Formats: sequence, C-alpha cells, structure tokens
Amino acid sequence: MPLAALLFIAGAAFLAFTGITSREQSVAQLKNKSATRAIPTVAVSTPAVQQSIGLLDLPGRLDAYYQAALFARVSGYVASRNADIGTRVKTGDVLATIDAPDLDQQLSQSEYDLNNAKANAALAAVTNQRFQALLPNSYVTHQQADEKLSDLESKNALVKSAQANVDRLKALTQYKSIIAPFDGIVTVRNTDVGNLINVGSSTGSEMFVVADVHKLRLYVNVPQVYVPMIPNGTVGVLTVPERPGKKYEAKVEASSGAVDVASGTTRMQLVVDNAAGELMPGAYASVHLTVGDKHDVLVIPASAVLFDKAGLRVATVGTDDKVLLKPITIGRDMGATIEVASGLAPEDRVIESAPDGIVDGDRVNVKERPNSSTAPSSSNGPNPPNKG
Repeated sequence: MPLAALLFIAGAAFLAFTGITSREQSVAQLKNKSATRAIPTVAVSTPAVQQSIGLLDLPGRLDAYYQAALFARVSGYVASRNADIGTRVKTGDVLATIDAPDLDQQLSQSEYDLNNAKANAALAAVTNQRFQALLPNSYVTHQQADEKLSDLESKNALVKSAQANVDRLKALTQYKSIIAPFDGIVTVRNTDVGNLINVGSSTGSEMFVVADVHKLRLYVNVPQVYVPMIPNGTVGVLTVPERPGKKYEAKVEASSGAVDVASGTTRMQLVVDNAAGELMPGAYASVHLTVGDKHDVLVIPASAVLFDKAGLRVATVGTDDKVLLKPITIGRDMGATIEVASGLAPEDRVIESAPDGIVDGDRVNVKERPNSSTAPSSSNGPNPPNKG
C-alpha cells in the first residue's frame, strides 16, 4: 500500500480517537456540572439561647364577685321602692316593700284556728284528767278512759299543726320587704310602685339584682399549651379600654381543670381588687400574664421543623456538609419560632427551611447565618391567637 494512503488512514484514526475522547470528557464535565448544580443551597444557623419566659395576652369579661337576683316570695302590689340602678346598699337595707292583704288575712285566719285548737286541747286535757281519776274506782271503763286520752293527743297534734301554719305565714310576711343580702350596688331594677307581683307566674322576673363589686372575677380562656405555666397565684396585669393607661393587678384564683373540646382552651378565674370602684362587672378586659420559668432554652424558626411519619424532626448539617435529621420535642410554639425542649445542641447547624424530600446523608451547599436572626427576643412575649 502506498505510504500516502497509510498516512491518511493513520491521520483519520487519530482524529476519530481525539474526537471521541474529547466528547467523553465533555459529557463527564457536563455530568459533574449538573451534579454540582443539583446540590441545594440552604441557609443554616445555630439555635438561639433564650430564657423560657414570655407575655401572654388574653381577653376576658369581668364579673361581680357576688351577685344575687332578688325575687318576690309573696303576691301583692309594690307599696314602696327605696333603691334604683346604681344605688349602693348595705346588708339588710330594704329595697322595696310589698302590700299583701291576702297574706295578712291568711295569717289572721291561721291565728284564730290556732286559738280554737288550743281551746279544744285544753278541754280535752280536763276531760282526760277526770276520766283517769274515775278509772281506779271503775266508774268508767278502760275503753272510755283510753278514748279520752287519745282525743287529748289528737287535739294537741292539731295545736302543733295550727302553730306550724302560723309560723309559716309569719315567715312569709317577712318577705314583704325585699332586703339586700350583702353590701353592693343595685345593677338591675325590674319593678316600680304599684306593680302587681304574682308569685308563681312563669313570666316573673327578678325585682332587683345586687352585685358585690369590691372585688371582681375575671374569666379567661387559656390555650391548652400554656395551662401548666399558669398555676394558682400567678399575678397578671389587667387593662380595660375605658381607662387607658391604668393597670390593675389580677391574681389567678382557680382553674376549671378541663379543656373545652370546641376551643382547646381551659377556663381560668382571676380576682381583681376593686375597692376604688373603677371597674364595672360585665366589662371587657385584657390580662397580660407572664408565662414560663426562667431557664435557658433553644429557639429555632418554625420553618425548620419537619413533620412526617417519623414525627417532629429538624434537618442539621455536619462538618462534611451532609444532612443529619434529628428528632426533637417542642416546649412552646410561639408562632414564628419554636422552643425546643430536647433533641438539639446549641452548636448544631440547623437548616432554616429544609427542601422537600431531604434525607439523611444528602449533601448541601451551606449559607451561614448568625443565630441572632433565628428568633426575636422573647422578652416581648408571644402573641398567640386569642380564643374567647
């Protein structure tokens, strides 16, 4: 074969080999670039160390410490009225009087019946005494003597019955005066002079409502997660819209000890001193409660928490830039941030918003952030949604 042909074949083979090698290198470089670009870039930060303490704002309604609705016990007409709404009363004060002539007549009749029963009982006693004296000499039979003794006992029983009826009617006559049961203020008046009072009517309403307002109760609904942090004796700050700038001390007195299924809250009762009379029962109020104990906790963004069939976990990044998923338990959910009760260390690098489908061992590109940006200071306190 001529030398020129051999040189041509050799050159063609070299060019083909060079082209194939170059193409394989390009494909490999492209694969490396694609693999590099496929690695997600994530923002990481270490958990913020803060005190587990915050301020909880809850709405509520003020109520009188004691409140009594006063109804009539006797029928008649209102003869006088001595109190109106807003009147401050003392224990035993007469708020109104009722003229009840029917009751007066019943009492007079019962007293006459009592006198008649006493006279019959006295005659029966004398008769029984005589028959018992004649019995030893057989001037009367035992049957006759027993009959007189039984008649005496019957008459005495009628006296007691008549006396009980008189006492009952006398007790009812005391209800002709509507009396204040304790010191307080009249908040409701539903009667006036001349009104007909019909006891037993299904449409009857209270004549007065008296409220003791020297102390007030405040009822609030506390979200379930905060209930263990608010024991009895916890002191809060109460504010009302009609007195801007003024603050009142409110102390937790009792808890219902149960969670309402509909709202997921527990009803708590607080007590507010109202000696100055500035607060009104039935008014809307807001109470600010300091919750949590003073110990350091780790705080991370809420977006860092993953929830799947494995439970609550957080994606962390090791020194080799590989992902490690750690199970955690939550202490408090403060909306934008989460208090971690266990599962994390202060030096852990937490992915603030983990990509979907991330698993253990995945490689990531890391963008560091300072931990001060992971959570706002909790001294301002969480503001969970109010549940009324």
